[in-house]
Amino acid sequence: MTKILQFEYSIKRVSILFIQLSFLSIAFLLLSYSSAFSRTAYESFADLVDEISPAVVNITTTKEIESSGSLLPEIPKGSPLEDLFRNLPNQNGLNGSPKRRRTSALGSGFIISETGLVVTNNHVIEQADEILIELFSGEELKATLVGTDPKTDIALLKVEYDKPLSFVKFGNSDLARVGDWVMAVGNPLGQGFSVSAGIISARNRALRGSYDDFIQTDAAINRGNSGGPLFNMEGEVLGVNTAIISPNGGSIGIGFSMASNVVSKVVYQLEKYGETRRGWLGVSIQDVSDDIAVAKDLDSTDGALVTNTPDGPAKIAGVKVADVIISFDNQLIKNTRALVKIVGATEVGKIVKVTVMRNGEKKVLEVTVGHREQVEASLANDSSMKQNLDEPLETEVSGMVVSSLTKEWKDALKLEPETTGVVVISVEVDSAASEKGIVAGDLIIEANQEKVSDMKQFNDSLNITKNSGKSSILLLIRRNGNQRFLALPIK
Repeated sequence: MTKILQFEYSIKRVSILFIQLSFLSIAFLLLSYSSAFSRTAYESFADLVDEISPAVVNITTTKEIESSGSLLPEIPKGSPLEDLFRNLPNQNGLNGSPKRRRTSALGSGFIISETGLVVTNNHVIEQADEILIELFSGEELKATLVGTDPKTDIALLKVEYDKPLSFVKFGNSDLARVGDWVMAVGNPLGQGFSVSAGIISARNRALRGSYDDFIQTDAAINRGNSGGPLFNMEGEVLGVNTAIISPNGGSIGIGFSMASNVVSKVVYQLEKYGETRRGWLGVSIQDVSDDIAVAKDLDSTDGALVTNTPDGPAKIAGVKVADVIISFDNQLIKNTRALVKIVGATEVGKIVKVTVMRNGEKKVLEVTVGHREQVEASLANDSSMKQNLDEPLETEVSGMVVSSLTKEWKDALKLEPETTGVVVISVEVDSAASEKGIVAGDLIIEANQEKVSDMKQFNDSLNITKNSGKSSILLLIRRNGNQRFLALPIK
């Protein structure tokens, strides 16, 4: 009996000890969780400014450009003044050669290493002969170009300094939420080291290209802010301020910063290789529309429909035309844009699993990812092959399907070889496009009064229109040699 009581007493002591340890573990976890959120967040923008300002720089670039021509006024032919001005000295350079002059531009940037690596926008330093970096202290340093990526508009610079420089780190833009406080720092309109604050208005915006992942903010961004950082309240860089939508060139509260998770990968490659190395699958693709999903007995419109497989990784792996790619490297594919981004972010040479739907069945294929830039370089002079770089060849909008104006379409429509634009290949009955009188075979040669030469330009105009909140896009349509404008409602 005594042994039984002792055993029960031991069990109770073990149970109490276990409960005590459990409470201690929970308390420790809660304390750690609380500390993780409180140890780096700044309670005041002023404290944040004090911390990060030494890492933000002003950028001044200069380049030599050719003068637009003679400085003489244009004189109507036959005017009495014609002989007088004809005898004046040539206003170009010596011996009639064009005059050249130097021009400067301003921008912003930020230091990401104590050794002097500086991130900015590509358009800030593009074609510059000289790049000067002004530190927060006022010191000026000459910068050299490490590498650029026009697709994301990112450039990496390097400055030399005799001691370690203050720098900032990239944050995880995927964790940012709409409504979070953010702060933009830069050189707006040449004012230098100016700070503006706001919130994240939207995420995952696309403006121009296949690799776009913009954070939209209402923090004031103006000319000169380009290349500057967008900070969260932990002092981490969430994005690079790149563009604004504005009717007058000034901030109206719609600014865009390229997300840090895109920028950090680009910067890593530029630093390591001096160029970007994006993955390449080697397919032409289009989104899965509702009618295509029904025709192929698909459960949803998720995925990317393969329309062509030129010689490349996908063809070697067994991907076929009419396959619907639903997963790439264990990541579900929502649409063509998602596939292009995921493939581009994949390491060159990596072997990945690609899941496709074929004749109602799933098939898993292994693909060795190719090098996109290498393929682009080899096809630079082959315009007939430039469409085969994992880019969508078609876009569906307002009930019409728009396609690249390929040689086959030019032949079918009896167009001249030099004709540019995109072609409407189908229009749904009772759709917005049909109600506006658009028919298959129409050419779209302008969108929002900008020339459209290919699908990229058309998609760029469409994305900008959608992101600006407009309900319609202005198109210039050509049919049988006649042209007309129409405003097409977009959803």
